[in-house]
Amino acid sequence: MKDGREARQRSDTPHYEHPSGGWGSLRGIASVLADERPTPGALRTLARQNKPGGHMCTSCAWTKPAQPHLAEFCENGAKATIWDLTAARCGPDFFAAHTLAELRGWSDHELERAGRLTHPMRYDAGSDRYVPCAWEDAFREIGAILKRTDPKATVFYTSGRASLETSYLIALFARAFGHINLPDSSNMCHETTSVGLKKVTGSPVGTCVHEDFSHCDLMLFFGQNTGTNSPRFLHDLQKAKKRGCRIVTFNPIRERGLVEFTNPQNPAEMTVAPPTPISDIYLQLRPGGDVAALSGLIKRVLELEAEKGGVLDRVFIAAHTTGFEEMRARIAALSWDDIERESGLRRRELEEVAELYARSRRVIGLYGMGLTQHVKGWLNIAMLVNLLLLRGNIGRKGTGISPVRGHSNVQGQRTVGITEKPELVPNDRLRDLFGIEPPMEEGMTTVKVVEGVLDGTVKAFVAFGGNFARAIPDNRRAEPAWAGLDLNVQIATKLNRSHLLPGRATWLLPCLVRAEEDRQATGPQVVTIEDSLSCIHGSLGKRRPASEHLRSEVAIVCGLAKATLEPNPRLRWDEWTGDYGLIRDLIERTYPDQFRDFNARLFVPGGFHKGNAARERRWETESGRAEFTAPDTLSALPGPLPEEALTLITLRSNDQFNTTVYGFRDRLRGLSGPRDIVLLNPEEIARRGLREGQSVRVECATGDGEDRAVELRVTAYDLPDGCAAAYYPEANPLIPLGLYDELSHTPAYKGVPVRIRA
Repeated sequence: MKDGREARQRSDTPHYEHPSGGWGSLRGIASVLADERPTPGALRTLARQNKPGGHMCTSCAWTKPAQPHLAEFCENGAKATIWDLTAARCGPDFFAAHTLAELRGWSDHELERAGRLTHPMRYDAGSDRYVPCAWEDAFREIGAILKRTDPKATVFYTSGRASLETSYLIALFARAFGHINLPDSSNMCHETTSVGLKKVTGSPVGTCVHEDFSHCDLMLFFGQNTGTNSPRFLHDLQKAKKRGCRIVTFNPIRERGLVEFTNPQNPAEMTVAPPTPISDIYLQLRPGGDVAALSGLIKRVLELEAEKGGVLDRVFIAAHTTGFEEMRARIAALSWDDIERESGLRRRELEEVAELYARSRRVIGLYGMGLTQHVKGWLNIAMLVNLLLLRGNIGRKGTGISPVRGHSNVQGQRTVGITEKPELVPNDRLRDLFGIEPPMEEGMTTVKVVEGVLDGTVKAFVAFGGNFARAIPDNRRAEPAWAGLDLNVQIATKLNRSHLLPGRATWLLPCLVRAEEDRQATGPQVVTIEDSLSCIHGSLGKRRPASEHLRSEVAIVCGLAKATLEPNPRLRWDEWTGDYGLIRDLIERTYPDQFRDFNARLFVPGGFHKGNAARERRWETESGRAEFTAPDTLSALPGPLPEEALTLITLRSNDQFNTTVYGFRDRLRGLSGPRDIVLLNPEEIARRGLREGQSVRVECATGDGEDRAVELRVTAYDLPDGCAAAYYPEANPLIPLGLYDELSHTPAYKGVPVRIRA
């Protein structure tokens, strides 16, 4: 590990002294086991998790290897499965005892700990309670409301948990009904990838496959927290390090998963062997400083080419790219003083990384939401692609760009039609297959949906999983507006805050989790998911469902569609409910290039790759080439910080997955206890006349006239100057709805100007 200001862990702030993985990971799993007391068979379920013929974890989207480990699950994956298989139940008796007004005073953690939902429920406004109802009554009444609602005022939201089969049917239902208002959790995290990568490489997803990580010489990480968000990836990083690969990390926070790792499945490492160092260089840049840091790397690579030649892959640049000269001129005109100021890094540090890059034959660029959730998130991604293109590091073994997705199937949902953009779907095939006329105007993104809820133009909202009302920006401002909906349908496994914001007619419908057996007319059913590396995996649940009243997501979608749409002999909802293989046949017919022989390849070890044109150096861009981008700014932030303002970044803890909070131990950061805290470095605390533990008012400083503030406690932490950090979703009331990536409308959760008042 490099020594120096950016590489050294502060000893005067909270931190975790141990490696990621190791005994801490096992203790984390044990604590959730003790708290949740899962149903019998949970451990057998974990033994099958992420293996061919087993069930695919509902947590992260990291790939499933062809040769799995004995335990192919991580701490957070185990927590997600144990959380799903809890023995606690949240049924009619629970709702009879609690009004929604009372439950709105509960925390996210308390709501989900009430247990698995067991019965379909309808909201009764007179008693302010959910009351039981029959499935067929729910379908009939929901369908009747949808029939008299303008389809363009209707929204179908999809969480990343939904399978490919479910997602395909949701998208088909929407188009047959007459809308493509199909936001999903990607809108709030990696939609910038879908738009940004598509613009410059022609592919909306990353280009790497699992094998590439066994052949690269250098990995560059930007804004990604492997230890918490995709811990199974640590096995690949450890193998790469042991064969000599170098790793460089750019992140405002020192995350333990990219510092060092102990493999909990290796007895020697768990006892006497030292942990494996992960990052050779770790640079804590300022939030929004990635454009400047990447500009510095590119500037030095171009200088090296001018000094000695042979650094750039000129054959590749000439044959496969466009825009190089304009990009080079723009970078040459940048001053190192400006680069240092905007990045928060020293010139010599960036030059060292650039020289390492120039010496490395095969390089992979990896990133997470630290790049995507900015106003200039698309430019962050374009700059990383610029760097890779200079040396032909896309389309060769051991090279590529690799966004690390969060939710299990969020990438796959886009693949099979969950999109608000009509041009991304083969509408002609849908017309031929189903005799429908898909809408051709653009639908609503998450931001547009929230705007529609606020101004009353959204009338009906159907959520296929997730906790939309809690996850969105400006959530506190939006909460009262949910009461104005004519219809609010929430399909879920556990109770969350979105279920406590009823419209004029509201239903809460319980579904199976992925680990449970999904038995239909033709027997147990398989569902499929797509991972971050574009591989498709089958998933077969075997646990007994939490309640005999649960239905699968596929069955619920088909029930709603059948009750809503006019009869169409080509829309065979009952048959599709009984046999998911028929749905996969439809997916193959709709997307034949990606899903050839779909049903025959469900359990291929490691999954089957759906293909990627950019990986094959076929550039499906407007120019027909990979596109260099000339930066128009050095910052991904919306503009200069207002006076006395800091840049807020939102975080997820080690005891959390999305809005699900398993507990209050952010172990890998050395933090525990209540989550209502704001992190600042000690010097920042002193400069502002604050003190540790002080309660402060954190205010959004965008100056748009809205009063956005939360009360948090000051906690010292190792962060760059000018940076504040707070937990998601507790800090979401500070995120303005109008602060989003310019191209994708992904909310800028990692770049919000705030002021702190004592």
